[in-house]
Amino acid sequence: MKRLSSLALLPGIVILLAAGVSAADKSSLKPPPGSSVAIIVFEDLQCPDCARAAPLLAEAARVYKIPLVRHDFPLNQHPWAFDAAVLARFFDTQSKKLGDEFRETVFKNQPQITKENLRSFAEKFGAEHNVQMPFAIDPRGELAAKVQADRALGNRVGLEHTPTIYVVSNRKTGEPFVEVVDRSQLFQLIDQMKKEAQPAASASKPAVKKKS
Repeated sequence: MKRLSSLALLPGIVILLAAGVSAADKSSLKPPPGSSVAIIVFEDLQCPDCARAAPLLAEAARVYKIPLVRHDFPLNQHPWAFDAAVLARFFDTQSKKLGDEFRETVFKNQPQITKENLRSFAEKFGAEHNVQMPFAIDPRGELAAKVQADRALGNRVGLEHTPTIYVVSNRKTGEPFVEVVDRSQLFQLIDQMKKEAQPAASASKPAVKKKS
């Protein structure tokens, strides 16, 4: 896959120009509703560099109090990455916090995990968090479909590697998202995007009925 040719350089960062991504892809790289800035990462749970990046992304999200949106992008050359993503989706169904904790635990234990012991690793994690795993965690293939949808999104965006990290904003002019090429620039990049972002839309309050 060829790297996108439409790149504009800023100090320490690379901004993807709108011409390099279709409108549909661009619309997906935005903060969740109610947020002005967010971090988006496409990651592979068997990817060593994803494991190295994960603590930094979690720290940035915590320090700036912004969402960290994770997309699964399991690479074909990693034999247990897809199954691990499905297991993470199972724990997501219990709570997003638990799903994220499972991912972080996988990253910390990558060298010890194999395709053969992945299930027992997940069962141990579940037992430690009072979650009993069913024999078939995805009988209808719904969790796998979500992983496939994330991978399809990454393909449309034109990913070449994992992790691929973006800082996204709700700004109305210029580029609403930037790819983080140099992770040492992550905090600086978030600062820049927060300055340029629009105020986050607050949830509308229900009208108060006046007493007659």
